[in-house]
Amino acid sequence: MKNRVALHTLGCKLNYAETSSLGSQFLDHNFEIVSFNEKPDIFVFNTCTVTENAEKECRQLVRRALRINPEAFIIVTGCYAQLRPEEISEIPGVDVVLGSNEKFKLFSLIENFEKKNLACIYVSPTDQLNEFGSSSSSESDTRTRAFFKIQDGCDYKCSFCTIPLARGISRSMNIDAAINGFNKLLDEGYKEIILTGVNVGDYGSKQQTNLFTLLKSLVKIEGEFRIRVSSIEPNLLTDDIISLTADNEKLCRHFHIPLQSGCDKILRLMQRRYTISDYNKVINSAVKKIKDLAIGIDVITGFPEENNDDFLSTYNFLHELPLSYLHVFTYSERPNTKAINFTNVVPIVERKKRNNILRSLSEKKKNEFYQKMIGNNLQVLFEEENHNGELMGFSSNYVRVKHAYDYSLVNTFSDTFISNVEKGLCDGQILEKKFSVDLLNI
Repeated sequence: MKNRVALHTLGCKLNYAETSSLGSQFLDHNFEIVSFNEKPDIFVFNTCTVTENAEKECRQLVRRALRINPEAFIIVTGCYAQLRPEEISEIPGVDVVLGSNEKFKLFSLIENFEKKNLACIYVSPTDQLNEFGSSSSSESDTRTRAFFKIQDGCDYKCSFCTIPLARGISRSMNIDAAINGFNKLLDEGYKEIILTGVNVGDYGSKQQTNLFTLLKSLVKIEGEFRIRVSSIEPNLLTDDIISLTADNEKLCRHFHIPLQSGCDKILRLMQRRYTISDYNKVINSAVKKIKDLAIGIDVITGFPEENNDDFLSTYNFLHELPLSYLHVFTYSERPNTKAINFTNVVPIVERKKRNNILRSLSEKKKNEFYQKMIGNNLQVLFEEENHNGELMGFSSNYVRVKHAYDYSLVNTFSDTFISNVEKGLCDGQILEKKFSVDLLNI
């Protein structure tokens, strides 16, 4: 029996959560999880299909894995596997392709981990993607922050997106199961739990509940922890959620709110569910109510029909918003989407040019936000990894802070004075140490 496995994730935080659940399955079957370069016997790739580059990277990683160990057993799962399993099965060296329903059933589907002459495909049709799957509690950077999957799938029909095809209909974890899973993570020592899903704001929509109700229940749990919402659609970020965040320190002062375009014409073509005016209202309402709120925004450049004036509208809109950073994506044609048939396609060179312009804007906005933190006291959760003699951690409002390495600060909320900004990081000086229960018991 081969017993060394390496797992690699492409794509979103939800994928990272699910990869960790896959890792737990291997550990339960007495496998050892090792790094990519330690000549594993098995490689598992959890893939993304949002862009063509993500798919290309998957193919490159398979080739790299086989250079490391030509006899390695290769498993490919995730969104790319769900949408184009035949294409993946033809990549030399791939042994098994697992769809979205099948990824958490691999030990019942795979009899042994011996190399195959032909790849085996286990993929359910999209209309059968209605199971919630694993609860997907997971380890992130260290045992300080965990991703917790509470929702999967999406009922939205954005014209550029393949995720509903890869993930199926929107569905949610039962609220009692979500609370129990959350408590389990707290018992394991995690201090920050990131609620993830394809469309987290849609949580509970088919169960006569909602995200606000879940958040109200979670913040009542006793203990020293905080909750971060991975991403939420602007039409689902309600006044109730904003007010709860403003009033409760257990909710991170940070929202990541996809925009995609700052031009109403393009938003209509994208089939988004809001206008620029709607988006602006939500952002400014949140910033007004929540002190030092961090706002992250997704935006796509080079969507079909986006002319120079449309892009300028997006740039100007983003420039005026009180945002903290951008995640900028270059539009990529995806099979089986409505947008692939649109005319007036933007040349790739122009798409990338616009991407670079918005990335520069993001760096400027991030620096401005960090500069505002100088002289403030932030509560930072420090992680364990030693970065050349320095600790790194995040504040509630997603500011990345560094401090001279001190193990006693690991997995603690430390009151930290921000003294400077250097190379995209804030310098922190500890004002008070709040030791975790684990460290007190050492």
